[in-house]
Amino acid sequence: MKTIADILYKVHIVAVSGSTDVVVSGVQIDSRKVSHRSLFVAVKGAAADGHQFIAKAIELGAVAIVCEDLPAEQKEGVTYIQTSDSAEAAGVMAHNFYDQPSNKLKLVGVTGTNGKTTIATLLYKLFTCLGYECGLISTVENMINGNVIPSTHTTPDAVSLNALLKQMIDAGCEYAFMEVSSHAVHQRRIAGLEFAGALFSNITHDHLDYHKTFDEYIKAKKGFFDGLSASAFAITNIDDKRGAVMLQNTAAKKLSYSLRSMADFKGKILDNGLSGLAMTINDQEVHFRMIGEFNAYNILAVYGAAVSLGQDKQEVLQCLSNTTGAEGRFDYTISPKDKVIAIVDYAHTPDALINVLATIKKLKQGKEQVITVVGCGGDRDKTKRPVMGEVACEHSD
Repeated sequence: MKTIADILYKVHIVAVSGSTDVVVSGVQIDSRKVSHRSLFVAVKGAAADGHQFIAKAIELGAVAIVCEDLPAEQKEGVTYIQTSDSAEAAGVMAHNFYDQPSNKLKLVGVTGTNGKTTIATLLYKLFTCLGYECGLISTVENMINGNVIPSTHTTPDAVSLNALLKQMIDAGCEYAFMEVSSHAVHQRRIAGLEFAGALFSNITHDHLDYHKTFDEYIKAKKGFFDGLSASAFAITNIDDKRGAVMLQNTAAKKLSYSLRSMADFKGKILDNGLSGLAMTINDQEVHFRMIGEFNAYNILAVYGAAVSLGQDKQEVLQCLSNTTGAEGRFDYTISPKDKVIAIVDYAHTPDALINVLATIKKLKQGKEQVITVVGCGGDRDKTKRPVMGEVACEHSD
């Protein structure tokens, strides 16, 4: 059990009303999850304002409230802490409550429009192959040493995220690899976390239903790198025209990967077919089981991160050569009778769909027809729907 004072470390406090020596049983940002002796953080979200549920949280047993706007009437026996940013405070306090789990393992974050899941999953599989106990936080699934924990968001809320990292520590994990979405950065879900490294894959138009403008989307991604410490590493794809922008203001060690120009981690595709990718990485030829130029980029990012984490280059390449990507990312099967190739891919942006269809075109050996079935999420960014339809029509038969 911890007191309020124990978990206020690094929280920006404006005012305090009541005792901070009170013992709390947990930190919550969802009033429905509040129980006896909880500390409730009232966060102003996109859909709801936690300040509206302060009274309900107290009714359910909250002994402390953290908020930006103090309520006009304060209940006796409840401690109120005013802060300038509740979302930031929630992340920092959750990190403190769970004994600062990110400081006890090496946490690596992956951000970008496309490739996050594959890169994070490949890192998890690679370090497992290298003999480490590892954790994974991704869109597809969360994993702790091979055990699956259900996934609900690309990046969980601050409380769930720190609880998950604490589980990883308790299970003996030395490394954790996680997707970091632009929503998570903007909503301060990763506040308080200490990252050993960060990777940028690429950026294309997406999530404009949330960020409204492309510049705001870029700013959110860049904010992740801006928050890294000098002891961390930051690896970017410099073939993406905004790759260099991501590292402009970071204090971390700056590194790059590329298929087209000089970089710290330089790759070249030699052959790309259904049997896999043959490519060179820093002049060493290797064969991989994955397919497509986009996966060549993913492999380079993973290789760069592993080397930056001090792993042996030869062992890394040996493990990667036998590793498969994430589920639902260019998964394919070939019917034995008709030799029809069916491919399933998560491609959810115009750029991702172009990459997949371009890869399929390169795999064609004759007059095979390409039939594409594409869909876009219901209430998400509507601007990309007609573009994705156009891409599908242009690159399909």
